[in-house]
Amino acid sequence: MTEWQWSAFADLPAAALYEVLQTRQDVFILEQACLYPDLDGLDQDAHHLLGWRVIDGKRVLAAYLRVLAPGAKYVEMSLGRVLTAPLARGTGIGRELLAQGIALAERQHPGHRIRIGAQRYLEKFYAQYGFVTFSEPYDEDGIIHVDMLR
Repeated sequence: MTEWQWSAFADLPAAALYEVLQTRQDVFILEQACLYPDLDGLDQDAHHLLGWRVIDGKRVLAAYLRVLAPGAKYVEMSLGRVLTAPLARGTGIGRELLAQGIALAERQHPGHRIRIGAQRYLEKFYAQYGFVTFSEPYDEDGIIHVDMLR
């Protein structure tokens, strides 16, 4: 069972923020071997969706994404930093995360389209949620991405 936490940056407890930043570093920088500035100045104005699970008796961050308002990064609102922690992969939490994130984002910014910069290998996954590719593939930090809209 997943406990979902939807928070503005200022409302994130320090321990939760630390776990978010540590998990983003573990997945995006260490696991994917990408040297990039994860702390990009956009977190402070974003809403954050954290998915907590109890694994081996410990409450851990199993999934995460952030929602940026229209105009913060793109004309459209956007979902970003979408991740499933390694210990939770294969459990379906990534599907839960995206469904929850889309619903919360649409309530937060009704009537706006959602844009994502998706890793190319996840293009079909995002298409299942109504995202349509509108760019040619491009390299971002050594990983091929495509831009998609919903």
